[in-house]
Amino acid sequence: MEVNSIQNGIVIDHIRAGFGLELLRHLGIDTRTDTVALIMNAQSKRNGRKDIIKIENLSDVDLTALGLLDCGATVNYIEGGELARKINLSLPERVVDVIRCKNPRCVTSVEPSIPQVFVLVDPETKEYRCEYCDESVRVK
Repeated sequence: MEVNSIQNGIVIDHIRAGFGLELLRHLGIDTRTDTVALIMNAQSKRNGRKDIIKIENLSDVDLTALGLLDCGATVNYIEGGELARKINLSLPERVVDVIRCKNPRCVTSVEPSIPQVFVLVDPETKEYRCEYCDESVRVK
């Protein structure tokens, strides 16, 4: 199999094996119009197996959402065929409009214009707490 390198865009590497397609959906990447390469279950020295996503001519992704969905991934920005910048993701301290509060009495449940804000409480268990009502959520 041959997958060409990209000249300008983003490469998301070290994605949990089998999670690449779901990650594309969460990030809202339109595979009908964007040039995308999804490599699944590739060999990895670090993880055994991994997925890789290459997106041509994309210059920005939501790093907060990406860190929440797969904090072990890396984001590589490619410019002119060369690596311009590399970011190792981690769990974000604060997320906005990525997690939804399930508490029916929370102000965000009755006022849709209010942003859904969650703050990291415990990185070990990936537990976040709603900033408005203190509802606790564990991210898988």
